[in-house]
Amino acid sequence: MMMSGESHSFAVNKEEIINDQPLRRSVSSLNFKKLVPKLLRSGSMKNLFKPKKPRTPVDLVRLTRELLLYVDSGADAGRSRRDEKLEQLDALIREMKGILYGVEDAEPVAESCAQLTQEFFSDDTLRLLISCLPKLNFETRKDAAQIVANLQRQQVQSRLIASDYLEANLDLIDQLITGYEDFAIALHFGAILRECIRHQVVARYVLKSQHVKKFFDYMQLPTFDVASDVAATFKELMTRHKSTVAEFLAANHVWFFADFNSKLLVSSNYMTRRYAVKLLGDILLDRSNTGVMLSYVSSKDNMRVLMNLLRESHKSIQLDAFRVFKLFVCNQMKPPDITNILYANKNDELFEADKAQVMKEIEEIKSTPVTCSGVLFKPIVV
Repeated sequence: MMMSGESHSFAVNKEEIINDQPLRRSVSSLNFKKLVPKLLRSGSMKNLFKPKKPRTPVDLVRLTRELLLYVDSGADAGRSRRDEKLEQLDALIREMKGILYGVEDAEPVAESCAQLTQEFFSDDTLRLLISCLPKLNFETRKDAAQIVANLQRQQVQSRLIASDYLEANLDLIDQLITGYEDFAIALHFGAILRECIRHQVVARYVLKSQHVKKFFDYMQLPTFDVASDVAATFKELMTRHKSTVAEFLAANHVWFFADFNSKLLVSSNYMTRRYAVKLLGDILLDRSNTGVMLSYVSSKDNMRVLMNLLRESHKSIQLDAFRVFKLFVCNQMKPPDITNILYANKNDELFEADKAQVMKEIEEIKSTPVTCSGVLFKPIVV
């Protein structure tokens, strides 16, 4: 009986011992202590706490290219999958922009910029980015346009490799120019195009192509922002590379100024007229274009256009028109028909009033006195 009771008592005590919570925690704690060293020795845990290695500029360009190829392929993998890829592309483009422009107070590192530039042009990533630009998210388009614009100025071993690349891929310029016809991407393509025109080989290509005539139409587009952007690009094209522009105008001044007058200077759009007359003065007053200027101011038809612009109600147009008109008056080799028109208008009260108003406006601008100088000209009398 005693043995039996003792056996029963032992069994109960054993169960109580097993169910004792503090003891169970001790056992679990002991097992965890054994488990921790094993986990720390495992590769997965090492990778979990190991700092992530930053991506190099070359890595960024290659990853960007892979994603651009996916976007360009138009693969139908579902909207969520495509959105995920575009988000990854957003992040990569922001990171590349940070390398080229710097982040916050950190200045760009020349070596990183050179590596990124070299990789970008070596594997035709620029072409892919331009082609895919309309498919990117709106904010990313702006970043991408800034990247491409920046790359035009980056030197690798003291060379602008963007110039060499574009010379071999001038069809990209065709794509950028016609981009003005799509208002969704016009401003982005325009910003890229202006930077590309910084390369003389690109400017020469545009001037020798039929594209140059498109600017006369694009400057009259109804969307103000786009028309203004076109005007900025056209000015860059016609003023940056002086020798190239002079060569172009010498061979094409007849049709060029005929279109310039009929499409721009007499446009029904005020901003078009304003941009055009300002640009005309910049072109004609450049010393590189002296020969073309003399040809322009020897035409009575050209002078009539400028005399009408002097009667504009807008002061800015009046002032810029007078800047060109004085070239007709100052020219010591005026053709007889120019002289006759000037003489006929000498007693024109309305015309004299217009000239007087323009002169008054000019006199109020103390920093820019009206003078004529040079061998070809004598002082203007008004």
